Order: sequence, then structure tokens, then C-alpha cells
Amino acid sequence: AVIGALSLVLAACAPAAPECPECPECPPVGPTTDLGGREVRIATENLYPPFNLIDEAGEAVGWDYDVGRRICELLNCEAVFVETAWEGLFEAMSAGENDVAFDGITITLARSMKVDYSDPYVEYGQVIMVQEGDDRPGTADEESFVASDLTIGTQIGTTNEITAMKLVGEDRIVSYDTYDMPFVALEAGDVDSVIIDEVAAIGWISMNPGKAKIAFSVTSGELLAFVFPPLSDLVEPFNWALQEMFADGTMDEICEEWLLRPCSVLEE
Repeated sequence: AVIGALSLVLAACAPAAPECPECPECPPVGPTTDLGGREVRIATENLYPPFNLIDEAGEAVGWDYDVGRRICELLNCEAVFVETAWEGLFEAMSAGENDVAFDGITITLARSMKVDYSDPYVEYGQVIMVQEGDDRPGTADEESFVASDLTIGTQIGTTNEITAMKLVGEDRIVSYDTYDMPFVALEAGDVDSVIIDEVAAIGWISMNPGKAKIAFSVTSGELLAFVFPPLSDLVEPFNWALQEMFADGTMDEICEEWLLRPCSVLEE
């Protein structure tokens, strides 16, 4: 139901396709699936595992990189990854500074006023994380957490920050510039918890065993998608490539490798 409603909203906002009479000169119907070796600049943060991170060897890796390269294999394009700060990302995309942004971005109505989205590729919820071994009463569930005085660390300008504001109010929130800083603060005891997307929480726990755990969920049914400048000619080709990856099992393989499960949100 969420996907169906979203599709109607996105379809209503999309420009109408030009009409074309039946004639030999008419362009082919459907998305372009061969970009002719075109360079595609992909914005990603390199701070948001399992989507993007710098590994121990200093290499940029993650779900974003594997999926971006596979999409360009399908579309005959060259994937050029551009490290981009989260702050100002949507303004930069609206201005066309990059061709597409990955980075595990949630679809919201406010953002859709500035940028275009691909079809969603993950459905997820947000969770509260606490230190491993923290069994204080306030960490048991959402109701007890709200009634406590426990603080939340989050990243500025994210849907996590918005959810935290709704949950406990501004006075109990500490916002940081980058994704990793709330976890640094949690480990140091500067905050009592971190609010984060569940897919990112699982990735962080796998890379930092024994440091933190998921206490409880606070939302569900949210969607991640790629972000494009308004009226980008890459939206439909990328949607086609996503469908191909879901159909041939490539997406499942990449999601399995990066512990991003379940990945598919396509309707049966």
C-alpha cells in the first residue's frame, strides 16, 4: 500500500511523456538502456556503512559502490564516485552538481520538492541503539524511553533527527555533523542512545561487535531511493537497471554481502 501510494505521488509529479504518432522516425518507447559510455557522477558520503565506508586498507567500499558499478555495467556508463558531505547534499543535487546521490537516502515529501527520486530499493524502520549491556528500565521499549530522561545522539539534517524530535523533544537530543559521531559519543557516555536506520544499525554492529545493540524500533515502512537533480534523464534508466538487478538476483547477492536485508520492495 505504501509503495502504491508513493507511485501515484511520483507519477503525478512526473512530466508527461511527449505524444508520438506511429512512424519510422519515432524514438523507441521505454527508458534508454545504453548511455554510450557516459560518465555518471555518484555522490556518496563514505561515512555510512553498510552503504559506504573507508575500509582498513583505505579503500572506499560498500553497497553503494557495488550497486553503482553494476548499474553502469547494465547501462554502459562509467561510475565516478564523488565523496560528498551530507550537509547541503540536497541543495547540491538540486543545482545539478552531481548526477545522482546514493548514501541510503529516505524518501520524504519535503525533499521531493527539491530533487527527483528513483524507485525505492529498501523498506526499513528506525531503531534506538544503546551500549551493549545497558539494561536500564528506560531502554526496554519506546514508552519507557520517552518517560525517562535518557538522551539521543543523531546526525543533523536526517530523518533520524526529525523522528528523535517527535519522540522526546529538542532538549534530550544531541545532533552531530556526521553519521559516526553519535556512536563515538555513545561509546564515551556523552549520550545514552543513538537513533539510526535499522539497515545502518545492523551494518554498524557487524563492524563493531560488542559495543552496542538495538534496544527497540520506533518507526517502520520508510523507503530508501536514489536522488537525482530535477527532471534528470537518468531516473528511468536507473529504474530499469534496478528492476533488472532485482530480477536476475544481483541485488540480493549484493544485499546479502553487505547485510542489507531484505532489499526488495518491488510489488509482486
